[in-house]
Amino acid sequence: MTRLDDARALLAEFPVVDGHNDLPWALRQTGYDLDARDIAGDRSAHLHTDIPRLRAGGVGAQFWSVYVRSDLPDPVPATLEQIDCVRQLLDRHPKDLAPALTAAEMETARGEGRIASLMGAEGGHSIANSLGTLRGLYALGVRYMTLTHNDNVDWADSATDEPRVGGLSAFGREVVREMNRLGMLVDLSHVAATTMRDALDAGSAPVIFSHSSARAVCDHPRNIPDDVLERLPANGGLAMVTFVPKFVLQAAVDWTAAADENMRAHGFHHLDTSPEAMKVHAAFEERHPRPVATAATVADHLDHMREVAGIDHLGIGGDYDGTAFTPDGLNDVSGYPNLIAELLDRGWSKADLAKLTWKNAVRVLGAAEDVARALRATRGPSNATIEAFDGTA
Repeated sequence: MTRLDDARALLAEFPVVDGHNDLPWALRQTGYDLDARDIAGDRSAHLHTDIPRLRAGGVGAQFWSVYVRSDLPDPVPATLEQIDCVRQLLDRHPKDLAPALTAAEMETARGEGRIASLMGAEGGHSIANSLGTLRGLYALGVRYMTLTHNDNVDWADSATDEPRVGGLSAFGREVVREMNRLGMLVDLSHVAATTMRDALDAGSAPVIFSHSSARAVCDHPRNIPDDVLERLPANGGLAMVTFVPKFVLQAAVDWTAAADENMRAHGFHHLDTSPEAMKVHAAFEERHPRPVATAATVADHLDHMREVAGIDHLGIGGDYDGTAFTPDGLNDVSGYPNLIAELLDRGWSKADLAKLTWKNAVRVLGAAEDVARALRATRGPSNATIEAFDGTA
């Protein structure tokens, strides 16, 4: 057997729990036309994600991102539309996709040979400063919330915006506490390092980074500093390495800054992945060849993260359909075996890889559920407002 055969055999037993996939946002760009972009067949070629490729990649659980842009004037209904999109996908593909709200339901789906489907809201703007809205998202099945996206929210600083509150505000800390009480994982991808540290201080449940890599390996503010990685064992949390080249390959950082500026100069948002926007990207890349990451690039991050945080605190969050570019060998969701084969070549044991792909993520969600049960026994829902805590909105 080859290393790739070994990787596929391991994934057949302990499939990938991927922390972040933006398929619902990609489908939003087509008006949620699920017939035109049927992920069961051959009408999804321009996407990174469909069921045959999820199967080929050994994916056993997926956190579908119900992301909406932070500059939308009314993000709450847009987030609800994203949730509805996931529900439509589950209704259309019940043989392959299993709704999952708990760690136990993830294990049940694995036993049935179905892909456990969970949801994560990407950005605190999706709750519009309302803890009642937060609880509403949880009731609809959202099991993590990224505290910010690329822009600050009123109560938390983003990694890619100018600092406003110095991490988490008093209301932001209350958001974290209420998420812990619910059993909703606090996701620290996208947030400023000050916000990461404040959230670790404020919370009592394991945190996750749904799609972030190591800042010591690639110095980008979206990545995790070593001092934060060092805190994960005490917290019990999980850092899920991402594949986005501009977050994992140092040479891609400068290239991406220039490519983003080119997008803005042509009237496009720098995150736009529409066909028209991709034509602009392609023309830029023809003039300025793109630095190419590989599975080995991602493995370099995992080697470092294992050294700093330990194997019990690592996972995978590819960010497919949320990035214009992917590493060679990790071109779409069928590529996970290539990463596992690379790690096998580096001497990672099968026991460690089983933790990376499946066991750690299931454990962390289960631990958050345990914390929530204890907290709910001692206190009820918080009806705090940002005006009362921070004196502003």
